[in-house]
Amino acid sequence: TPSVPMSILGITGGIASGKSICRDLLAERIGAIAFDADTCVSELLEEDATVREQILERIHPDAYASGKANRALLRELIYGDVHKKRALEEILHPVVRGRWLAEAQKAKLAGKFFVADIPLLFETGAEAQFDRIITVGCSVETQLARLCARDASSPEMSKKIIASQMPLDIKISKTHHLIWNDGSLDALTAQVELVARYLHDD
Repeated sequence: TPSVPMSILGITGGIASGKSICRDLLAERIGAIAFDADTCVSELLEEDATVREQILERIHPDAYASGKANRALLRELIYGDVHKKRALEEILHPVVRGRWLAEAQKAKLAGKFFVADIPLLFETGAEAQFDRIITVGCSVETQLARLCARDASSPEMSKKIIASQMPLDIKISKTHHLIWNDGSLDALTAQVELVARYLHDD
């Protein structure tokens, strides 16, 4: 009998909704190879010479004044100027996509599940690449509180970041599974367990 192909899973949702906890819990339960788009972006910003050159040229000549990527400056620029935001996305997204597609292929060949945590999964039109998509959601109030606490960003900047993302109800309408993360870690874990069971039985 032919072996059942393992699924390529995408996790998305708004910023500070709990995607990375969800990814780690799910990957652990189903034995998946996990990919974190945010970590990949951090590595590209710090280590990729081509990315650095393009950012200096297209975003800001002082973006690496200290030798490292000035995250605060980049954040200020991209959430204040839609053209800068688009330029940064054009620099980063194709490289990130190339990386996770290669990882997904490796997982497939190894007969494992692959789970990628991609904040802008729908915004970048990546949904066709996934067998199942899980959206992690929470209320805007929870999102704001978490974002201000996590990144020490001002409420104004946090609101700008949230407003720049695709509305949650649109993400939910395009998704296969919704995990609502407004409560405790136990409540989140219980929902992940259900999705894991579904995937194993599928």
